[in-house]
Amino acid sequence: MSDILHFHQRIPTCAQDRLIPLADLDELRVRLRNRISWPAIFLKSFSGLAAQHPRLRQTWRNWPWPHIYQHETSWGTVAISRRFRDDDWLFWGQFESPERSSLEEIQTKLDRFSNGHVEEVFRKQLLLSSLPRFARRLIWWWQLNLTGEKRVKRTGTFSLSSVAGRGAEIQHPPGFVTSVLTFGPINSEGNSRVTIAYDHRLMDGAFVAERLAELEAELHSSIRAELLTLQTLTFRKAG
Repeated sequence: MSDILHFHQRIPTCAQDRLIPLADLDELRVRLRNRISWPAIFLKSFSGLAAQHPRLRQTWRNWPWPHIYQHETSWGTVAISRRFRDDDWLFWGQFESPERSSLEEIQTKLDRFSNGHVEEVFRKQLLLSSLPRFARRLIWWWQLNLTGEKRVKRTGTFSLSSVAGRGAEIQHPPGFVTSVLTFGPINSEGNSRVTIAYDHRLMDGAFVAERLAELEAELHSSIRAELLTLQTLTFRKAG
């Protein structure tokens, strides 16, 4: 986390939020036979936007001169909190093009990150964390500046972090990718505060506001339709 915060300080970020009604989707979600978490839902919906808007797949690179790299596909990283070696650790689960996967496939992978053996699931991250700080920072700098395609595969084009399950929300999530998505718990009115922290060199407020509106529409169209399909399958199996 100290490495993430170190490189985050070098990115001029802003954060914008939108209250999105999620009560209806939550009712559909909790009726399913197999659990579909909110991180799985937001991963797929935001990645769907990134497939439509190339700017959400861009990264700012400073070396050897300031320029923009644009990746062909979307890679999402999710913050995974695990209890390991009698302490709380934060790991990152990676998802390539989540919009191309079903919600059930995404959830299966999330469950592996959340419940699988840490030494197997996060082997490379554990190895990196065991190195001295100067060595870690050198590796991070190389990954963030010298390789476009490899950078995306290691750090993602966007990340997702939330503590909504603990009844709280992150107001300005840190990160070194172009956009970081977070969401808060559903309030008494059925709304959740959804926030995007973004690199202001690549996006402006109007662009992010439009994407938040599109994200709401995506949740209540294609995501809702997939949840309804899963609900129908649940009822058939129950019958």
